[in-house]
Amino acid sequence: MTRKRVVVAGLGDSGVLTAIHLAGHVDVVGISVKPGLVSGQELGTRLSRPDDWSRDYWVSFDRFRGLDGVRTVHGTITDVDLAARTLAVRSADDSTSVESYDALVISTGVSNGFWRTPTMQSPDEVRAGLLAAHERLAAAPSVMVIGGGAAAVSSAANVAGTWSEKKVSLWYPGERALPQHHIRTWRRVRGRLMDLGVQLHPGHRAALDDGFIGDEITTGSVTWTTGQAPASADAVLWAVGRVRPNTGWLPESVLDAEGFVRVNDQLQVPGHPGVFALGDVAASDPLRGSARNRADRLVARNVRAELAGRSLRGYRPRQRRWGSVLGVQPDGLEVFTPSGRPFRFPAWSIDRVLQPWIVRRGIYGGVRNRDSESSGVNS
Repeated sequence: MTRKRVVVAGLGDSGVLTAIHLAGHVDVVGISVKPGLVSGQELGTRLSRPDDWSRDYWVSFDRFRGLDGVRTVHGTITDVDLAARTLAVRSADDSTSVESYDALVISTGVSNGFWRTPTMQSPDEVRAGLLAAHERLAAAPSVMVIGGGAAAVSSAANVAGTWSEKKVSLWYPGERALPQHHIRTWRRVRGRLMDLGVQLHPGHRAALDDGFIGDEITTGSVTWTTGQAPASADAVLWAVGRVRPNTGWLPESVLDAEGFVRVNDQLQVPGHPGVFALGDVAASDPLRGSARNRADRLVARNVRAELAGRSLRGYRPRQRRWGSVLGVQPDGLEVFTPSGRPFRFPAWSIDRVLQPWIVRRGIYGGVRNRDSESSGVNS
């Protein structure tokens, strides 16, 4: 009996996990513009300590034991024929190929600033981008971080913690940052920011052009629509949340007004049996939380159920964001529940328990150690 083929379009955090859960049950083809998992998580660590970040968040596909049976394609999806169930893919040398599927999982994510882009990259290009942003901030005596989400808060904290001599400030439009987290989370994180010497500036909304996306670290003055005097810094990091879904290859009929993929409660695209979406690209709920609530297992189960003619299960979104905000700090890792209550992994446990056993073994099903061809910054 011929095995069914599932294409996973996009191998970011959600796509990799979905492919791992499907491997061994069906033939899986994963398509990615990156040369491995280049995570969108922990921007602060990525900017301030790129070696540490690369160790845990930049992993070549061949290191994942769970992807051993998955064929990965390094290319850009340019078109899809949902009726014929085929995808057109352009590789780095501009050659094109067609991938057919019995089921399709859309997990192409979003673009956000310079750290999450849909551009084709080689390992050398990923490495160069990491080092360029790090060195840019390292050379700046003063750093302004614009934005109130987790990426902005994490960046301000980690820059201040890594370079204590810098003047670091965080500017955000509301009365508090982290508006999608529980207020307890913000209160706790605010205390950490103040301990690190980060200057907090609530009630400042930056004046931005309609097409501004914050895809580079700038220098100079920032003006505000909220009436305050302009402010300036040697480096201005924009984390203003102007995300753009990577859905240019999809027909408008499957997208909502903002370009995200419409899905039902089972994370299936309405009107297209066998087509599912998850992660930041999926309009699953107001927070698009399927990227952070382990919907990868649900989608993998539903794909298999769809192919076998069984009933599908529904997705239950969270009402608030949760998880790590600042990333690993010298005293360990603090993770927040949806109710805003923290629990801590002590520093000694990060490399002995959390990463090797909970993350690499438990979540990813095994990750091989780097060899001489490592994709890390220092390789």
